[in-house]
Amino acid sequence: QLQASGGGLAQAGGSLRLSCAASGRTFSNYAVAWFRQAPGKEREFVSAISWSGTGSTYADSVKGRFTISRDNTKNTVYLQMNSLKPEDTAVYYCAAQLYGSTSTKRGNYGNWGQGTLVTVSS
Repeated sequence: QLQASGGGLAQAGGSLRLSCAASGRTFSNYAVAWFRQAPGKEREFVSAISWSGTGSTYADSVKGRFTISRDNTKNTVYLQMNSLKPEDTAVYYCAAQLYGSTSTKRGNYGNWGQGTLVTVSS
């Protein structure tokens, strides 16, 4: 089971750190991705980290501002979000794929968390 947390309200230019914690599984065997869904829009890929932690991928819209990392001793993946923009406002979901790489495709992830809301004010 995945639990996303860390969302909240931030001002433009500010920072938030999201966490995705896993229970009931060996998290280190899973690639983990973050997706987001803004009101009225499709869910879109944000970032992913491979199960080994050696590879990561970012959407162009967040590259250079967001950083994904993992701490397998804590069964947790983080998304550090800096220089936030109002267009980053969305519900953020984490998802996991057993022995995955850094796929950007929603369909490749079979395990999803419940989402955490990020609101960025201008």
